[in-house]
Amino acid sequence: MSLTRKLSAEFIGTFVLVFGGCGSAVLAASFGGPVASSVVNLGIAFAGVALAFGLTVLCMAYAVGHISGGHFNPAVTLGLVAAGRASPLDAGPYILAQVAGAVAASWVLYIVATGNGAGIGIGGFASNGYGELSPGKYSLESAAIIEVVLTAIFLIVIVGVTSVKAPKGFAPIAIGLALTLIHLVSIPVTNTSVNPARSTGVALFAESSPGATATALSQLWLFWAAPILGGIIGGLISRFLQGPQTEE
Repeated sequence: MSLTRKLSAEFIGTFVLVFGGCGSAVLAASFGGPVASSVVNLGIAFAGVALAFGLTVLCMAYAVGHISGGHFNPAVTLGLVAAGRASPLDAGPYILAQVAGAVAASWVLYIVATGNGAGIGIGGFASNGYGELSPGKYSLESAAIIEVVLTAIFLIVIVGVTSVKAPKGFAPIAIGLALTLIHLVSIPVTNTSVNPARSTGVALFAESSPGATATALSQLWLFWAAPILGGIIGGLISRFLQGPQTEE
């Protein structure tokens, strides 16, 4: 498979991941009356957003995973390099394609979200953060720990279920469910990144809350550093457990 096709698959897969996952958070997490009011709220809430992220990865892994490996995430790409399952030479181009897909998806989502004239979803715009930008006001330390640990777990799942010894055809299901679980755990802490491309795309369009001193862009460094560290740790653990294999 040519590198151009692989990069196109990574761009499209990451676009769908960000548009579907972050779109569910921006447009559908809360819809109707406030949760605490007597008006029915038809939003999908945290569980729905978590499922949306998992479903996008599942669907795109089946759709284009056979072309590029279905990374859609710089931390996954570097974790697979550490695990001996991806070429270091492809890492840079893959990451550029993933970030481009995330930015494109965020731009389209921004246009949609501002289309009703009410500014729906603008503000945090599903961006990641800690401290005053954390949904639960969790500290930098808490955010860093959960992003490292959950990304490492994600890589262990990915490498394990794509092993030549694993049952064939079920890997995207396990990976999608793992990402759903990750979001269920960590949305209150960081709004869940485990993906630097996803974090970058929405951070470019997020607006700071009234009175806030931090911005999504000012905290973006963490959502590159922690997921990448976690991905490499998970890749190395997987390499120890299963041994290096050439990615098919």
